[in-house]
Amino acid sequence: MRIAVLAAGGVGAYFGARLAVAGHDVHFVARGAHLEAMRRDGLRVLSVHGDAHLPHPSVTDDPAAIGPVDIVLFAVKLWDVEDAAAFARPLLGAETRLITLQNGVDSYERVSHILPSHHVVPGVASVSSVIVEPGLIRQTSSFHAITFGQPDCGNDAVLERFAASSAQANCIVKFSNDIQRDRWRKFVVLTGTSGATALTRATLGSILEDPDTRSFLREIMQETFRVGQAEGVTLEDGFVEERLAFLDANAPREMRTSMAHDVLRGNRLEVDWLNGHVSRRGRAHGIATPRNETVYSGLKHLRMGVAR
Repeated sequence: MRIAVLAAGGVGAYFGARLAVAGHDVHFVARGAHLEAMRRDGLRVLSVHGDAHLPHPSVTDDPAAIGPVDIVLFAVKLWDVEDAAAFARPLLGAETRLITLQNGVDSYERVSHILPSHHVVPGVASVSSVIVEPGLIRQTSSFHAITFGQPDCGNDAVLERFAASSAQANCIVKFSNDIQRDRWRKFVVLTGTSGATALTRATLGSILEDPDTRSFLREIMQETFRVGQAEGVTLEDGFVEERLAFLDANAPREMRTSMAHDVLRGNRLEVDWLNGHVSRRGRAHGIATPRNETVYSGLKHLRMGVAR
């Protein structure tokens, strides 16, 4: 299938590279030094699942140079959602599906205010990957999957064909019959791991191994879980403990989330759409979220980045 990746950051470039190696016709949107490095040296991926190198990727800073595609992997930061959605218009054809792969649980709704809703599909990216330097992506997690589905839980021939045609990709690409549940299942874990690693600046392994910080992580997740249930999402009892056990078994000890890396690098943060979102929705439902509020208040002064 013909696929556009907007943009070629840690998440988009990783999955785009995997799909290109599997035979899809993949086109990347990038800018600045990252664009120039990809044009000069190609796109390199270092991964626990095996390295990859695209020596001559199709890469541009102009979506109009790509034109309509079958699938858009929409993988921009949360503060760029509206501007990037408008920027993506040249990529849309009659049957295009734009899959939102942002952190958080509201990017599909935000994009649907900019683009025709029949083109927009909620999705989930589960991966730990970052840009190490221009043109180079490092991926460190055992999990590397993208999941997507229609918000009404209906069938979709284009999405189902995308999943089926990606069976040989060295990552998981799957169609979901309950994407809202899948979004919130990730969100419960992400608010905990992002909040705890970004606030403490510690690795996930050290947080899990210390009783006090492990309890802090669990309580962030539990608050998000309760807010998700209040939003009408089907979340199973015992989910938080099950996810903690999964992290114990599968998360790299040295792992930090993207928001923790952004704190350490002085970059802008997504905390308003993560722990801040939980706090706002908790207040709307009358649910106390003191741990998420601690994360938000502790990172609020850094959320626009640190001038360097």
